[in-house]
Amino acid sequence: MTPPLRWLPRRRTSRPDGTGRGVRRGIRRGGRAATTAGLLAVVLGAGAGAGAAAPVAAAPDAPKHPPRHARAATPQVLPAEGRFASPPAPPAPPAPPRTPPPRRAARPVPGTNQRPPAAPDGATGPGAAPAPSGQATGTGTLILYDTTGAWGWLGEQYAMQAANLASRFGTWQARPVSSYTAGQMSAYAAVVYVGSTYDEQVPTAFLTDVLAGSRPVVWMYNNIWQLTSQAPTFPTTYGWNWSGFDTSAIGTVSYKGTDLTRYAANAAGIMNYASVDTTRATVLAEAVRGDGTRFPWALRSGNLTYIGEIPFAYADMTDRYLAVADMLFDVLAPQTAARHRGLVRVEDVGPDADPAELHAIADYLSSAQVPFSVAVYPRYVDANGTYNNGVPQDYTLASRPAVVSALKYMTQRGGTLIMHGWTHQFSNVANPYSGASADDFEFFRAHVDAQDYVVYDGPVPGDSQTWATDRMNGSAAAFTAAGLPVPTTFEFPHYAASAPDYAAARAEFPRRYDRGLYFRNQLAGGAVDHTKYGGQFFPYPVTDVHGSFVIPENIGNIEPEPFNNHPARLPAELIDAARRNLVVRDGFASMFYHPYLGVDYLRQTVEGVRALGYTFVAAGSVVAGG
Repeated sequence: MTPPLRWLPRRRTSRPDGTGRGVRRGIRRGGRAATTAGLLAVVLGAGAGAGAAAPVAAAPDAPKHPPRHARAATPQVLPAEGRFASPPAPPAPPAPPRTPPPRRAARPVPGTNQRPPAAPDGATGPGAAPAPSGQATGTGTLILYDTTGAWGWLGEQYAMQAANLASRFGTWQARPVSSYTAGQMSAYAAVVYVGSTYDEQVPTAFLTDVLAGSRPVVWMYNNIWQLTSQAPTFPTTYGWNWSGFDTSAIGTVSYKGTDLTRYAANAAGIMNYASVDTTRATVLAEAVRGDGTRFPWALRSGNLTYIGEIPFAYADMTDRYLAVADMLFDVLAPQTAARHRGLVRVEDVGPDADPAELHAIADYLSSAQVPFSVAVYPRYVDANGTYNNGVPQDYTLASRPAVVSALKYMTQRGGTLIMHGWTHQFSNVANPYSGASADDFEFFRAHVDAQDYVVYDGPVPGDSQTWATDRMNGSAAAFTAAGLPVPTTFEFPHYAASAPDYAAARAEFPRRYDRGLYFRNQLAGGAVDHTKYGGQFFPYPVTDVHGSFVIPENIGNIEPEPFNNHPARLPAELIDAARRNLVVRDGFASMFYHPYLGVDYLRQTVEGVRALGYTFVAAGSVVAGG
């Protein structure tokens, strides 16, 4: 399967006029920019080492390297392909072995010798409604997920994504559906079940409790046939019945009058329907085939909201995933008023930054009354002299008073500094490009393969929570040495880190401002498996499974030229992403921007997003629950 196009880290190159600032060039790389020989011997050494070694002084007029990297949006690829961008989200389950799932008789109810009672008739049963019935006095969200089969690990991945979204509304608990016991959902306000494994045996107690209608339930994808079999009158009571999976190429899901994107090569299928009675069931969203024909993608009747596929698979910034993020309001906070806020983050500002560019960005944003954040790495390292004629460089903000002055100016014009790592690179290896700051990952290993894809390789050698904490402390010391306040918000370079690194960020900072990676066994327990993971962006603030409060970034950044198999992104693409994100009733259009691109692209984007009805706010104003 060919993966969809997504955005990857890359380096920056000089302007065509040779001035060395501001324009990036797309690159095709079949190998690394620097040798990896001796990696284990150097990761704890000088330069970009793991500890807080003193940087090598550089002359005030040392040559500046040109800007180098751009952050990727969330990619979705199959693990077997081994090609990941930053950060990769989970793939879809395999295609169903049978497009019409099995039909079975109802099971006996545990503790009795009787078949389950028929669901109530239409006069008293659930009917179509704008929000689910079954609201109750429990608290939090119960998230249930599948675990069996060769792809059982995906159930936990999807459950983490569901939990992250549910955290916007309060507490949550996640458990394998196989562990469910009768009446368990009564302790919660709502339930989300992610049916990722085809025909996994769902406990009869769960089926019975869902049909009792006492709690709102969101059911995703597989095993709905087990629920309908348990209620012989389900089609007449709930107003719909499934027919089988539609595996045609579907690239659009229509929700609230907005066309959201879907990776059309996703072969897992979407449930289609034998019948839908719109007097009893509300069609929330529709899948749109290439020929324009449609069928329900999600519907609701009474306490049950059913989504015909896994909405987390292959999601990106304009994806049908946004519909699910909004539907959770109906279940968990139906009284939420519409509100649309914008965020701007100025990205990759280091000791090598151009003060004039920083002044220009600050002046524009201040004049437009747009609060903004500034992501700063306070130590510049070019471990291999890639941008200095082979001569390594290592210097901090304290040795660049003009840059420090520009950062102070930015804070006076409405900016807030955040910590974007220490060096934004790792050791003296290509990770994946050059060993230079802003090119490379700092907290995760990666390389560029022969097909010009960035591949995630896992935690760096020597990784631990202590190692990550030391880097964060080294960064804090560099801010202090430059006379700048130590930021209270952290952003992982290239949005990638290991589970211990995320634990360090949670311990050291009250909030992150990025997208996250989530690893196998974080819910299930046991040793974390860094080889199976998924990434996720958020259209609103969450407290993720790492335990950190996360300020969202969800519409990406400007990329004037293509790179690493991915197309350019101009203001029109960011504005379009913001437009589609309007389907989330209390959502954000949060972007980041590299100052070497000048002011024009930024102005176009800010004006376009504002024209959609977004109000720009400071990241510091974003709090839990909204």
